Amino acid sequence: MTRSVRRTHRIPRTARVAGAGAAALLALSACSSSSDADADTGSDSAGASSSSSAKLSGQVTVFAAASLKESFTTLGETFEKQHPGTEVTFNFAGSDTLAASITGGAPADVFASASPKTMATVTDAGATAGTPATFVRNQLEIATLPGNPEHISSLKDLTGSGLKVVLCDRTVPCGAAAQKALDAGGLDLTPVSYEQDVKAALTKVELKEADAAVVYKTDVKAAGGKVTGVDFPESAKAVNDYPITLLKDAPNADAASAFVELVKSAEGQRVLTGAGFRTP
Repeated sequence: MTRSVRRTHRIPRTARVAGAGAAALLALSACSSSSDADADTGSDSAGASSSSSAKLSGQVTVFAAASLKESFTTLGETFEKQHPGTEVTFNFAGSDTLAASITGGAPADVFASASPKTMATVTDAGATAGTPATFVRNQLEIATLPGNPEHISSLKDLTGSGLKVVLCDRTVPCGAAAQKALDAGGLDLTPVSYEQDVKAALTKVELKEADAAVVYKTDVKAAGGKVTGVDFPESAKAVNDYPITLLKDAPNADAASAFVELVKSAEGQRVLTGAGFRTP
C-alpha cells in the first residue's frame, strides 16, 4: 500500500482533481490486471493452499505399538485436520504381533515399533521403504493399585511372597525390557501371568486382578488415577528406542510419508513428550 505523505505547499484544485482521476484510473487498471492474472493462474495465492491440502487423500493404515495408542490417536486426528479427505486408521498391539502380521502380508502403510528388535523382523524381510528412524524413547515404571497400598518402593519388592505381579510376555518389547531390568538388579521374578502387550498388563492392575505390573511410564501416565506409578533405578538399564518407517508396499505411500513426518516433527514431538515419552 502506498503511504500518503503530508506536504506543506498547496496544490491547485484542478490539479488535485486531475491527479485524483488519474490515480483512480491506475487503481482500476491494477485491480483489473490482478483479477485477470488470478483468473489465468487459478488464484495462485489462495489456490496453492487449497491444492496443497488436496494433494493427500484416502486412508492411511498405521500399525503401532500398544503404548503409542493415546499419543498416536491424537496425531491421527491432527493429520486428518491438516489434510481434509484423509483418514488415519490404527492397529495397536504388541510389536511382535504387528511385525508378524506385516511380514505375513497384512496391508499397512506405516509401522511404529516399541523396539529395534521387532522392527528388524520387518526390515530383514525386506518390507520397509528406507531406513527406520528412532522417534522417541520409553522407560519402565511399576504400576501399583491406587495409593500403592502394598507400599512397593523398588523392583526388589515385587519378588516378595504374596504379591500378584504381572509382566508383559518376554517376546514383546515391554517384557524384554522388564527382564533386562530384572537382570540388571540380579532379581528373579515369577509373575502370575505374562500378557501379550503393555495395555493388557496394565489392565490387570486397573481391574485389581494384580497388585502391580511392570509397564511403561507413558502407560502409567495415561491411566491417570487408576494406578500409582513407582520409579526404580534399574529401568535406566532398559530404555526402549521406538523406530518408525514407511512400509514398502504401502497402499497410500504419499499420505503415509506425510504422517511419518508429522510424528517426527516438532508438533509430533510435543504430543509424544507430553504423553511421557523421551526424545531420542
